[in-house]
Amino acid sequence: MTDIYLIEATFEYAEQVWQFRQEVFDYDNNSESQFAGCLSLDEATSAEEWIRLCQLRTNEETCGQTGVDVPSTTYFAIRKKDNRLVGIIDLRHHINHPILGTWGGHCGYTVRPSERGHGYAKEMLRQNLGNAKEFGIEKLLVTCHSDNVASERTILANDGIYEKTIIVDGTEIKRYWIEI
Repeated sequence: MTDIYLIEATFEYAEQVWQFRQEVFDYDNNSESQFAGCLSLDEATSAEEWIRLCQLRTNEETCGQTGVDVPSTTYFAIRKKDNRLVGIIDLRHHINHPILGTWGGHCGYTVRPSERGHGYAKEMLRQNLGNAKEFGIEKLLVTCHSDNVASERTILANDGIYEKTIIVDGTEIKRYWIEI
């Protein structure tokens, strides 16, 4: 599937980001990981504010201004045929951090609820592996809740190798590594 591409968070998609946010709120209201890969989108007061935060997080010198210690890049998954934002995925530049190295991993992703079931998460993760390579990441840690079958399938489809299951605050989380 190459009908999507990843682009760094940009103001061009602000309106779609806000619609994406509302759709996730409406559909995934009871999910604690509803905004995986979309750090603080649920708390933002506008799409523009959130995109600015994403841009600040890309740099080691400015990421601290956003409340995070590790720089990351947020990508929008855009469907080519209609320019629709179908998903959001991030990439942490490293996981030298107690939470990220244990259960946060290098990336998280969310597919717009109305666009699920089309293989977008699989393709988003596949393309993000290329981004990871550009950052010099040789092994990517990706985690998922043990009951998140769709995310587990996405990881396995990208050659994820199961390492172990850990318990974090009473939740089982599976750890997978993907060789770049």
